Amino acid sequence: MSSTVHFQKLEKMYLSAEINTRIFSGTEIKIEEGRSEISFKVTQDYHHALKGIHGAVYFKLLDDAAFFAVQSRVETHFILTSSFQINFLKSIRSGKITAIGHIKFESKNLFFGESKLYDEAGREVAFGTGSFVKSEVELSEKIGYKL
Repeated sequence: MSSTVHFQKLEKMYLSAEINTRIFSGTEIKIEEGRSEISFKVTQDYHHALKGIHGAVYFKLLDDAAFFAVQSRVETHFILTSSFQINFLKSIRSGKITAIGHIKFESKNLFFGESKLYDEAGREVAFGTGSFVKSEVELSEKIGYKL
């Protein structure tokens, strides 16, 4: 059973990652047992040529949400994404988007996670599924796992 302190350390680790401080600043995350929720306000800075947000933004939020749902259950080692697939349902141009991830399956070293991405009105706009494996890297202050 994972602890609140573990979730807080994961949240801080996520928010302090360079990609989130430099490119996705303003991202919010909440981690619970087997679940995570990540929100981000989309601006035109993330648009492709047709003025919708680039698929990379969808992918990042969906992968991160499923990843941290899985990581919530593992307090010793860093988890790695081994594969992740996304499906687009609707284009988004602006507003706050939220990805919610949960664990679909877990064993000793292999996990499957799912996530859904919602627009500001609560409509599902994409979903993803992935497999995750336990790495040899221990969770530690060295990688930002601290309060």
